[in-house]
Amino acid sequence: MFETKALTADHKDLIHDITFDYYGRRMATCSSDQSVKVWDLNENGEWICSSSWKTHSGSVWRVVWAHPEFGQMLATCSFDRTACVWEEQIADSSAGAATKYTPTGSHWVKRATLVDSRTSVTDIAFAPKHLGLQLATCSTDGFIRVYEAPDVMNLSQWTLMHEITGKSGCSCVTWNPSRSHQAMIAVGMDASSTSGHLQIYELSETLRRWHRIENVVSLSDPVHDVAFAPNLGRSFHTLAVASKDVRILTLSPSRDASTSYTKLDVRQPAQFEETAAQVWRVEWNVTGTILASAGDDGCVRMYKANHLDNWKCVRVLKGDETDSQHMLVSASSPGHMPQPPRNLPPWLSDVQQL
Repeated sequence: MFETKALTADHKDLIHDITFDYYGRRMATCSSDQSVKVWDLNENGEWICSSSWKTHSGSVWRVVWAHPEFGQMLATCSFDRTACVWEEQIADSSAGAATKYTPTGSHWVKRATLVDSRTSVTDIAFAPKHLGLQLATCSTDGFIRVYEAPDVMNLSQWTLMHEITGKSGCSCVTWNPSRSHQAMIAVGMDASSTSGHLQIYELSETLRRWHRIENVVSLSDPVHDVAFAPNLGRSFHTLAVASKDVRILTLSPSRDASTSYTKLDVRQPAQFEETAAQVWRVEWNVTGTILASAGDDGCVRMYKANHLDNWKCVRVLKGDETDSQHMLVSASSPGHMPQPPRNLPPWLSDVQQL
């Protein structure tokens, strides 16, 4: 049984993103009030706001956590055309600092500002940890940029490694977490795209540049979010797409003998049109067997496949309608309607609950 809890976020404008850390015990929110708040889950199961600060000079669209191997690190992107990297510094307990669950227990320091974009930066994503400390951004001018921190002990130095030119405005970007495949990213396009709204890129190890290996033209509607499922030894990749509906795609790679790039056999095993509401977020559980989606109808839907790869909706979670003004149902996207939270916590999609 799931229990819904409403939090008063105290943001002064629309919340655009809610994201959980690797362990699901910390949460970050960002808003059009140009601020980010970090929340900690205390021993009583209550979410306590431990830090709040102004991050940008425009609306903050996205906030993401780095893998804990690299420390407590956040990245944000904004309408002000920049992306920023933040690191947490814990107050010295010997100086009489408060515990980590109080606002004075720690503070966040800006380590880097990435200023290469000339338009609004719409999404940002850290690479899987086996690829090192890398960060991908996408913007409304159609550029995807990949940065790398050559020294993880010096977060003030980020190198622009790759700049991929797209033909349309980008709305979202995600990394493929698979260790058995070369670095791969999926990019969703906004309404300005005229040649497909989902593109897949692969990094060639020999040429050291990104190449578009697939343009999914069957998606004719703007894409709001994309998420690769954890691979766990599968011979194919699974990708969830949030648009006006939820789609699940399988990408089966094969080597093209005439080139050094991968060919993808794209198949769509599932498409769900159970609601007229737009779908804004999709997120997988840690095993890649359960997909959760959130739409502007205020519901979280969970999907699971059987042994025949037939997907179905196994649960619909609804919040209390009287809490519609609270944080969990007041999020919104860059220039769009309000949308629910992103990066659902691991415990929300616990296999045991199904």
